[in-house]
Amino acid sequence: MRFAFTDEQLAFRDAVRELFARECPPSTVRDAWTNDTGRTGTLWSRLAEMGVLGALLELRDVDVVLVLEESGSAAVPEPLVEHSLAVPLLPDPARAAAGDITVVTAFEGQGVAAYAQSADIVVTGGADGVFVLDDFDVTPILGAVDGSRRLAQVSGSGTRVGDGDAFRAAFDRGALGTAAQLVGLGRRMLDMTVAYVSERRQFGAPVGSFQAVKHRLADARIALEFARPLVYRAAWSMSEADAESSLHVSMAKAAAGDAALLAARAALQCHGAMGYSFEYDLHLFMKRAWALAAAWGDAAVHRAHVGRAIL
Repeated sequence: MRFAFTDEQLAFRDAVRELFARECPPSTVRDAWTNDTGRTGTLWSRLAEMGVLGALLELRDVDVVLVLEESGSAAVPEPLVEHSLAVPLLPDPARAAAGDITVVTAFEGQGVAAYAQSADIVVTGGADGVFVLDDFDVTPILGAVDGSRRLAQVSGSGTRVGDGDAFRAAFDRGALGTAAQLVGLGRRMLDMTVAYVSERRQFGAPVGSFQAVKHRLADARIALEFARPLVYRAAWSMSEADAESSLHVSMAKAAAGDAALLAARAALQCHGAMGYSFEYDLHLFMKRAWALAAAWGDAAVHRAHVGRAIL
């Protein structure tokens, strides 16, 4: 058996990458930090027109994992992961699949949801099942590390649409999608840093030629190269309903979170004082990586899951 993406999957990824490059440059992400919603305003409808939102809902995880990786690389300030896993749980998902409404999830504990302030429907879940909230109250949470990933406390009553197994399956999809985004973020920060150290000169030579810099970036690259196949394996497992898919997702989320955090740390150190500047774009990706590494279970949570399975 040949474990590789098809030409169609790669072409879809390339088309989405071009869309993000055109519609979601760093300036758009920066604007999302200060606008009313933390979102782009136009990209959601573009994604619907291109069929990306529908694809995220209708295709298998292995078909869309590359798209989510690209959304991480662009630090897209839209609830792609939350929307894609929540919509199949709705009684009537057609409008959400078309992008007419936004659906987000409060699956991460204590009723906290990202992008809830601009959501039309919130789906909550836990061991007792999954509930759809059409009527809900939102209390913004101030001080989130990523200014474009707005967090809020959500409360309200809803309709039960699934049991505890449905919640666990949806949670795994959220962790998998976030792991893919973390791989994309790590790749973007590494690319930015390589470009910077190739141009920045000290003692008459590019700083990228210094051994200490090369080793630090090589460590980040190795971590990403180890995390990426774990993410792809988890996507295949979820698509094939593998009995150990939840375990594979935990392995992927732990490795992707660690790799993205290592890439962020290496990028910050190799940029020097420039990396601390708010005006420089690195922090947009670095802070998104910090936020997503902790979302949908951090590395410690997922390692504990793997440990229990092994022992």
